[in-house]
This record gives sequence, structure tokens and C-alpha cells, in this order.
Amino acid sequence: MNIPNLITVLRVLLIPIFIVLFYMPYQWSFMATSSVFAFAAATDWLDGYLARRLEQSTPFGAFLDPVADKLMVAVALVLLVQEHGNVWLTLPAAVIIGREIVVSALREWMAEIGARAHVAVSNLGKWKTAAQMLALVILLANPPTLTFWVFTGYGLLLVAAGLTLWSMMNYLRAAWPHLRYTVEKK
Repeated sequence: MNIPNLITVLRVLLIPIFIVLFYMPYQWSFMATSSVFAFAAATDWLDGYLARRLEQSTPFGAFLDPVADKLMVAVALVLLVQEHGNVWLTLPAAVIIGREIVVSALREWMAEIGARAHVAVSNLGKWKTAAQMLALVILLANPPTLTFWVFTGYGLLLVAAGLTLWSMMNYLRAAWPHLRYTVEKK
């Protein structure tokens, strides 16, 4: 266990805290939930930076970091879909969660056949993550009433969903020769 891995574990441990804050019946709970989520999102950058800077990258960290991110985002999306209950949030949430399942399965399969490098993380994924995290911070900070900030959050989430589909298509395109070969082989 090293500092970057401890920071990643902290991100996972913050998930139940922001869930409890989300359901508290106080006006300040929106901002508190958003603050905890924003802090957790910032630790994603910090643990990666420290792992590279301190040369403390580990297989455990490489496994846990994307899992922590996906858990954090999926939980936030599920909470927001339940709270907002509209297509402007539900559709992009379904796209984002569905893409994570598809790409995770694709990466696992590509690793199994020894071609994991063909589906590595891209810069497009970083833009997607930035739009998604900003949208979630904004939406968690505001009650589900149609205000400028909620519309902004919906817009950013739609942008994130579009980038999500685009990056998924890039992953599928990169994996297509391997997928096609497997299908033709059978």
C-alpha cells in the first residue's frame, strides 16, 4: 500500500458519505454532496499524478483506480436519475453507464486475447471525464428545479454522453479486427 493507492481507497470510502449527504433533508446537503463528490473527483487526478511522480504505480492501483471512478460516477448518476426523474438526465446516464459496461467488457476480452494495448485510454476519454465530472458536480449542488445551473448540468451531461458514444465507437473500431477475426474463426 502506498500513498496513491490510499488516495484511491479514500475515493471509494467517500461514496457512502456522499450517498448519506444526498439523502439528508437539509438545503445545505446539496452543496455538501457536491463538495464531497468534487473532492473525490480531484483525488482521481491526484492519485495518478502521485503514482507517476513518485514512481509508485502498482497493479492494484491500475485495477482499483478505474473501478473507483466508475463506482463514483455510476452511484452519482443513479442518485440524480432518481431525484430528477426526467429524460434529460436518464438518457445520458444510461448511455454513460452502458458505455462503461461495454468498454470494460471489451478491455477484459482484449486482455484475454493479448491485445489490451489496442483499447488503451485516449485523450477523448479525458475530455469526456471532465465534462461528466463537471456536470455531476453542478447537478449534485442544485435541487432538481429547472434553473440555469441545472440546465447547464444537463447540457454538460449530454455533451459527456456524446463524447462517451464517440469514445466507445473508437474503442470498438480499434478492437474490430480482433472481433471480426474471432467471429470469422467460429
